[in-house]
Order: sequence, then structure tokens, then C-alpha cells
Amino acid sequence: MNDRAGWDGSGGQIIGPDDPGYDDARGVWNGVIDRRPAAIARCADDDDVLAALRFGREAGLTIAVRGGGHNVAGTGTVEGGLVIDLSPMRGVRVDPAGGVAVVQGGATLHDLDAATQEHGLAAPVGIVSETGVAGLTLSGGMGWHRRRHGLSCDNLVSARVVTAAGEIVDASADEHPDLFWGLRGGGGNFGIVTSFTFRVHPVGPDVAVAFVLYPAERGEDVVAGCEAWTAAAPEEVSPLTFYGRVPPVEAFPAELHGRAFAAVGAVHPVAAEGEDLLRPLRELADPLLDLSDTLPYVAAQSLLDEDYPKGARYYWKSINLRGLGDGALAQLERSAAEAPSGLSTVDVWYQGGAMRRVGAQETAFGDRSSPILIGVEANWEDPADDEVNIAWARGCIADLGPYSAGGTYLNFPGFLEEGEAQLRDAYGANLDRLSRVKATYDPDNVFRVNQNIAPATA
Repeated sequence: MNDRAGWDGSGGQIIGPDDPGYDDARGVWNGVIDRRPAAIARCADDDDVLAALRFGREAGLTIAVRGGGHNVAGTGTVEGGLVIDLSPMRGVRVDPAGGVAVVQGGATLHDLDAATQEHGLAAPVGIVSETGVAGLTLSGGMGWHRRRHGLSCDNLVSARVVTAAGEIVDASADEHPDLFWGLRGGGGNFGIVTSFTFRVHPVGPDVAVAFVLYPAERGEDVVAGCEAWTAAAPEEVSPLTFYGRVPPVEAFPAELHGRAFAAVGAVHPVAAEGEDLLRPLRELADPLLDLSDTLPYVAAQSLLDEDYPKGARYYWKSINLRGLGDGALAQLERSAAEAPSGLSTVDVWYQGGAMRRVGAQETAFGDRSSPILIGVEANWEDPADDEVNIAWARGCIADLGPYSAGGTYLNFPGFLEEGEAQLRDAYGANLDRLSRVKATYDPDNVFRVNQNIAPATA
């Protein structure tokens, strides 16, 4: 689309299919997602966002909103519509005295971490630094601090939002509290969040990192041992275990390439205290490889980045479990062993602590009572292998169904193919209230390229 009539953005840029750089501009992180928008509006500030929204609505275009473009379902782009791209808006302003950081909607976790670490602070975010802050937060946000400080959305103090009506509002506990409630877990349904204000907490600058690969045949001991250790450990530590295979890269010894493993990872926010505390996680069995170390926090946040390159192919699903007994551990090990791709993993997130102390109705995110979240990550490279890898991930979730506590995590959503049933599973009784909030702030469902919540009807 070369016609820019109606676009009056001041500092931004609109890109169409005939423009140089269009293919780069339309690409998102997940290589499975290959869509050709009619136009991409790259926004430099809130005024550009308003102009882009007005342009898209007047042109009758379906609108997608992109922050980091890292969503596995590809919600940051749309076929034949308008992408409102916030990726140039990556500023971070830290107020150490006030204990907050203000983050623009296109910022990545690295942008936020780098700025807050200048003051020895961090916001609780995810564990891959190239992830966008916006999408992660709006659907929850789980990371290394979840048991101590809760989810990313639990640390949200306020948000600036461009609504479907073209208004800019600030949402907080005191202003537009219903919108603020919906933003904490309800995804991008209610408007375009151009900035987030987070509480920040002392972390680092050096942190203790446990990162150990054990033989997969000891997987049940590793996963169960980590569960038992976590139950008694301080909430400063939020471990993660996962099954996978050693990738054929220089970072790992050649003799281990392709070897099936069960790994444990954890971060303690104070290096001097964490080394001894984390030691039991390094002694759950005889390790294949122990990469534990003391690292700058920003480096620790980037440890897994190389495992998730832009343009590779991804399909991730999730399921809450009521525990790891009654055969669940054995099923996890079987599922991991059957993965058709050596890049795939089956991840075990130990929940509880601060995130569990938030009531199911306090935020849109919903119930947090499950002790375990399983993330099934199908990761591969060849388009010819799409079907078999997607089928494997779906099969893993189905096989774990008998052990489910109910619920799913919408940052690991597959392609959102289950529609309302998936939303009901994630939000439970909160879905009805979310539908009413949607009707207030987006009655025409302008923002529907997401885990879409239908606006309530009168």
C-alpha cells in the first residue's frame, strides 16, 4: 500500500510492500509466522501511535500491535492489515529513590535490565533478554524472581494506554482501575500500552548462577530433587528444570553433542550469598557439565538467548500440574525423549511464593495455586518439519492432561487455536469480567490480533 493519505505521524515512518526494508520490517521472531501487512507504522512516540491508530481505523485495516515481536503465536503482525510497531520506542527512565522504572512499549528485557542495573536494581521479567517487555507483562511474565517478587504484571504500578477511541489514559490502582486490572494478564485486548511503570528491586550487580546439565536417565531424580529443594529454599531463588539435548555448538564439548540431558537453572540476586545456597542444585546427581558461575546480572539474563534465534521455528504450549507425583515425572521424561527436534525442550517451572499470594481475582491473570507449570517448547529449523514438531508439542500437553490442575500460561499459547476454550482455561471466572472491561475500552474489538476476548454485549 503506497497511499499514505491520513498518515500524519510526526517522527515515525510508514512502510509498505514496495518500500525498501519492507521484508525486514515485517519479520517477527518466530519463523513459522510469515505474514504480509498492508502497512507497518513504525512509531517514535505517543503521537505517532495515535496517528497510526487513526490511519488504520479510517482505512478499515485490521490492526496488530508489535512491541518486541517475540510472541510465539505471531500476534505482532497481520496479513493485509496495519502493524503499529512500537519497536523504536525503547526508552527506559529509572527513579532509584522512588523505586520505579518507566519503560516504553517497544523496549526489550535487555533495555530494561541494562538501565536498572546501573542502579543495582531490576524489575521481575523473563529469562530471554530479546523478549519484549510489553507482551511478556501483559500476559503475566515469569522469570528468575517470580517466587520473591511475583510476576511482571504484579510489579506493574501504572501504564499509559492509547485506547481504541484515540484517547491517552493512565491506568493504575487509582485511575481507570478496571483497565489496570485487565492489563495485568489480559493481554493486548484493551489498547496500546506505550509505557509501563514497574516497581524495581535490589539485584546484583553480580549474581550467583546455577546451571548444570545432568544425564537424562537421572531426570526424575533431578526434577523431583529440585522440587524438594525449592519447597524448603528461600523465595529469593526460583529454579527451572528442563529436558533437552546438547546442541552441536562450541559452547559445549563435542563429546556431549546430541546427548539427552535434564538441566537445572537458578539465579540468586546476591552473589556472595547465593553460591553456597545454590550448591545442592549442583549435586542432584553426577553432572555431565556444570556451567555454574558468578555473573553480572545482565549477562545472566542473556545466557539462554542463543537458544532462541530470530527466524527459527517455534511452537510452545503449557499446562499447570497439581504436582509431579502419580506418574507425571515419568510422562515428562517420555515426552522429552520423543521430541523430533534436538532443539526442543520440556520445561518445569516451580511456582509458589509471592506469585501465589496474589488472589485469583486480584489481577486478570487468574489462579496461581498450581505448584508446577510445564512449558513444552517445540523448536526446529526446517519448514518441512513443521507438522511433526507441532504435533509432538500438542501430544505432550494431551499426555499430561490427567495430571493437570487446570489452567495454562498465555505467553506459551501455541497459535491460540483453541479460541475461547483456551481463554476460559487460562482465566477461569475472570474471563467474564475481562469481557466487560473489553466492552468499556474496545467495544468494536479493534484490538483483536491477540488472545482475543470478545466484548460483552448489553
